[in-house]
Amino acid sequence: MPAGTPDAPPWWSPERHADRRPALLARNRIQAALRGWLAAEGFTEVDPVALQVSPGNEAHLHAFATEALGYDGAGRAMYLHTSPEFAMKKLLAAGETRIAAFAHVWRNRERGVLHSPEFTMLEWYRAGQGYEVLMADCAALARLAVRAAGGTALRFSGHECDPFAEPERLSVAEAFARHAGIDLLATLAPDGTTDAPALRAQLAARGHRTAADDTWSDMLSRVLVAAVEPHLGHGRLTVLDRYPVAEAALARPAADDPRVAERFELYACGVELANGFGELTNPAEQRRRFEAEMAEKHRVYGERYPLDEDFLAALAHMPAASGIAMGFDRLVMLATAAPRIDDVLWTPVA
Repeated sequence: MPAGTPDAPPWWSPERHADRRPALLARNRIQAALRGWLAAEGFTEVDPVALQVSPGNEAHLHAFATEALGYDGAGRAMYLHTSPEFAMKKLLAAGETRIAAFAHVWRNRERGVLHSPEFTMLEWYRAGQGYEVLMADCAALARLAVRAAGGTALRFSGHECDPFAEPERLSVAEAFARHAGIDLLATLAPDGTTDAPALRAQLAARGHRTAADDTWSDMLSRVLVAAVEPHLGHGRLTVLDRYPVAEAALARPAADDPRVAERFELYACGVELANGFGELTNPAEQRRRFEAEMAEKHRVYGERYPLDEDFLAALAHMPAASGIAMGFDRLVMLATAAPRIDDVLWTPVA
């Protein structure tokens, strides 16, 4: 009986485990292959702690909260990180130049075919190198994963992607024009400020419904998920590049156009696999963006997370760098053609 159906046996039942075991062993081979590649590229593997004073400051990411008790019984609010980013950037500030981590991370309100509340993120940073290098890294790792799994392509939900083909590189504006008929740049001021009425008017003209209280980001996200992402990464990998600065809180603006940022996402078979940046290293600008993100989080969800002041202090000492987070479990899913993320987790969340 397929996993995820109401009467399916638990993952630990011998019959289910026997079905899952080939993909789990492939997971181990893939992880070993990726570790070997990272070592050959001169990366130092690090092990960032998961317990942090701030889980991250993106409006729509939700964390698991806990409390750390001192010897006196006094409590301190803490969080399981949604990414090892803050800790790893502190290591860059400390003098590391090329680091990588297979980190367990936690995201609340996320459970489904492609989402687990706890999952493994492969995150790596290159000091002194542009974010285009990360695009080449992604293609190399996708090829390694397929080889280690003994396959020839990435597969998901009836779709196929050849990681050995030259990846497609497409700006967000180009993708919106091609797949949704939207002129996204026309809704951005020269400094990157967003114009919600302009985007709403274009969507109305294309027959899309919007709510009166939709923000520009709300509308962009809805169109991206419904009309753009399903077309990406078919036949070959797609690098979706140059996100509007309003959607790139941790990335630096592009040198040739302050409306967009050095941010890209990697797609295969319509699935997002990785999220990379030319890293923002201006602590004052980073603080401003975090505060704006937390104001939006409070508006939508009625809560906010603290800022990591230690991270903002370290950012002033961090060198120019590029960094990226890849969903390792999703990569394994597609390399083994597994239908659900739980099928490639050794012990899925109950």
